[in-house]
Amino acid sequence: MALLEVKVPQLSESVTEASLLEWHKKAGEPVRLDENLVDIETDKVVLELPCPGNGVLAEIIKENGSVVHSGEVIATVDTSVVVDPPEPDQSAVAADGEEPVSVEIPPANDYPAGIVMPAAEKMIAENDLDPSRLKGTGKGGRITVADVQRVLDAPAAQSPVPSPAPQSLQPSGTVDQQTFYGSSNRIENRVPMTRLRARVAERLIQSQQSTASLTTFNEVSMKPVLDLRRKFGEAFEKEHGVRLGIMSFFVKAVVAALKRYPVVNASIDGNDIVYHGYFDIGIAVSSPRGLVVPILRDADLMTIAEIEQKIHELSEKAQNNLLTLEDLTGGTFSISNGGVFGSMLSTPIINPPQSAILGIHATKERPVVENGEIVIRPMNYLALSYDHRLIDGREAVLALRTIKETLEDPAKLLLDL
Repeated sequence: MALLEVKVPQLSESVTEASLLEWHKKAGEPVRLDENLVDIETDKVVLELPCPGNGVLAEIIKENGSVVHSGEVIATVDTSVVVDPPEPDQSAVAADGEEPVSVEIPPANDYPAGIVMPAAEKMIAENDLDPSRLKGTGKGGRITVADVQRVLDAPAAQSPVPSPAPQSLQPSGTVDQQTFYGSSNRIENRVPMTRLRARVAERLIQSQQSTASLTTFNEVSMKPVLDLRRKFGEAFEKEHGVRLGIMSFFVKAVVAALKRYPVVNASIDGNDIVYHGYFDIGIAVSSPRGLVVPILRDADLMTIAEIEQKIHELSEKAQNNLLTLEDLTGGTFSISNGGVFGSMLSTPIINPPQSAILGIHATKERPVVENGEIVIRPMNYLALSYDHRLIDGREAVLALRTIKETLEDPAKLLLDL
């Protein structure tokens, strides 16, 4: 018997442990090179662990839900067992002159990649998936279980026909309200926190206990930015292939403020203050797994178009659970946009070791006074939470005012004022 060890991949320095979310194979089942064996959940992302070789899954050492660490052996694969069929090679011919065994799908099934792994084929049939939606990411373009699962998890994969209502809460926290709340049986359901949710809870408590957090507020007229979007939005999208949003303006305004008041971009390390000579801006976005904060690195070097393209890319990855540890590691300042959900005002919580975070909210038309007259303007309340151990009120207030003034006069971004 020739055994290959299946090990947890190297996690990032900031991630010390992970959980085994779901094994896709059982002991004794055939496995193939690069086939996804198990999903590993860290406090940041879900990782797929590919099989290290062809054979049979000899033993599962760590079951679903187990806490594991980098390099830990969680299973073994017996490579002495010949898997039938072997990895298909469409151009090869067997030594005896016969065509090799292949798992190529007949054209009638219209699979775009032409080759599908057996377990994936079963999932496709069970879920009645449209083959045109599948994109093979396995070796040679093979469609794997992970490819099928990615389509099933995507919002577009949800059937418009309601399925039978569940009797309890799902692990994700979703619930069929009519069944769960419409019953007289006083149903309860206990589900474990995901590692991401547990880590978020831990960091929120850490932030509250380890920082002297204060929040300062201001309001900004979004009229100049919205006027620019109305005037150039269509041309911008044609030129750059992405819609012109407002977040790129906020990122640019934040960078302008951080350059003027570097302490807001700094962090505390023991008894030292670390001033960062770069601007890595975290953008809080929601995902199926909860709140995540992917990072725009070197935001000061990016154009408006590049910022919009990167935000779009990161948002897509977040929705499809494709964010990597690299996408989520680091950051010197964060922006949280509760306005997309309709929030009018909130006090964002600092994300340690960062020292400040900007909260932006829903833009609403309100009466304001300009030059002694009452006018209607699209207004947005801004909230800057900061660690008072490092940042004094003066720097916080002036930094927020810089953000406001830059947004109300976007030409300053062009002139670097």
